[in-house]
Amino acid sequence: MSQKPRLGCLHAHHSNIGYIENIIPRDGLEAVHFVEPGLLRRIGSDAEFSMEDAAAQVRQQLDWMAACGVDALLITCTNYIAAMPDEPAQYDIPIIKIDEPFFAYLLQQPPRHLLLFSNPDTVDGTKQRLRDYAAARGIQPEIEVEVIPNTFTLFLTGQTEAYNRAVAERLRELVRLHRFTSLSVGQLSMVDAAQRVAGETGHAIGNPLQPLRAHLDAILAGNAQG
Repeated sequence: MSQKPRLGCLHAHHSNIGYIENIIPRDGLEAVHFVEPGLLRRIGSDAEFSMEDAAAQVRQQLDWMAACGVDALLITCTNYIAAMPDEPAQYDIPIIKIDEPFFAYLLQQPPRHLLLFSNPDTVDGTKQRLRDYAAARGIQPEIEVEVIPNTFTLFLTGQTEAYNRAVAERLRELVRLHRFTSLSVGQLSMVDAAQRVAGETGHAIGNPLQPLRAHLDAILAGNAQG
């Protein structure tokens, strides 16, 4: 019996583990999870902590993960992705960034698409990466961005139900207003609320998990054919 490929997953919060476990093809992949919350907090709270410092920390973490015998790396935190240095040449395994399949999905959406965040510290890095991703493909993104104010602290302090209620309330309001053709949430922490409101309203709400699942399935299918 051949050993399943091992996917090393870097998270900024332990809650992301369940999301990834729910979407990986269990007969094709084994997930090995690494959680590092410190960098996310440092980026948002320490003005003297530079992007060079962040890149060095991410590189150190990726070095450690790669040395643990995984076959691919998955980065689930958009802040960590934005802080990543150029992928070091010594990595001979794929590095999957959760936002890239999501960007591909976003660029397929019709105009007046809203991308919703709760963490203001992740917005600028994500927007820049989206612009770069679109420009490399000759596309001008027509996506608006909004941050739900004063909510992400609830998540960071473990007030998950209050956080989900706040995100869901804003999503319900946006659905009622019909100002946008379509909606997406830009963080894994928002997925539960998005799925709840989508089920209540019948209004599709995109999230990073859906494109990632399809991406992992395609990788496995390609490996099987090869």
